[in-house]
Amino acid sequence: MFPETLKAGYRSFIDGRLPDEAKRYAKLATGQNPEVLMISCCDSRVSPEVIFDTGPGELFVIRNVANIVPPYETGGDYHGTSAAIEFAVQGLEVKHIVVLGHASCGGIKAYANPSAPLSKGNFIGKWVSLVEPAAAKAGEQSGPDYLTRLEYAMVEQSLENLMTFPFVRNRVMSGRLALHGAHFGIARGELLLRDPDTGVFSPAVDHEGRRLGPTSMIGCFKE
Repeated sequence: MFPETLKAGYRSFIDGRLPDEAKRYAKLATGQNPEVLMISCCDSRVSPEVIFDTGPGELFVIRNVANIVPPYETGGDYHGTSAAIEFAVQGLEVKHIVVLGHASCGGIKAYANPSAPLSKGNFIGKWVSLVEPAAAKAGEQSGPDYLTRLEYAMVEQSLENLMTFPFVRNRVMSGRLALHGAHFGIARGELLLRDPDTGVFSPAVDHEGRRLGPTSMIGCFKE
């Protein structure tokens, strides 16, 4: 049976949001024109559309384990993430690409604490092996902040890998495309942005330099 929670959600959608945004959906039926490509983890707790309060048609989203952008290469057989990047950049001509990492990332933990494969194919193990270059940048594998450092380093590595795509690099160099790194803290709802010059992740600020963040802590546990 189709999940009842999804049916209830759809009922709420057709009774509320759909009528409220009928004109938008009618326009979107003829095509899409998002300005932002968001590359995020597929973790169910990290929804870019919710975090950034966007409506339909505003974000082109790629979600995979650990928000990994693989290096550009034309061998192999299937390239889901690379295909989506190609479409967003060359087909939709997005103006921004955001790589969004997050706290308590299961994919990062899977790399840092390898265990027996879940299947003979070991899809997860093979995929998170792409974290290795990031691990070299994260420093010592010790201390309570190691996983956070590795999450930050993976965002940086994905940004570097984006620049190995010729069509991405050409647009960045010509000023038609900008790359950004970010990190979301699940427990507190805090968004950190990566400084492209220093690589430091700091709380987001508005155009007047005021810090953007939750007015109160959402959770009381430590990430």
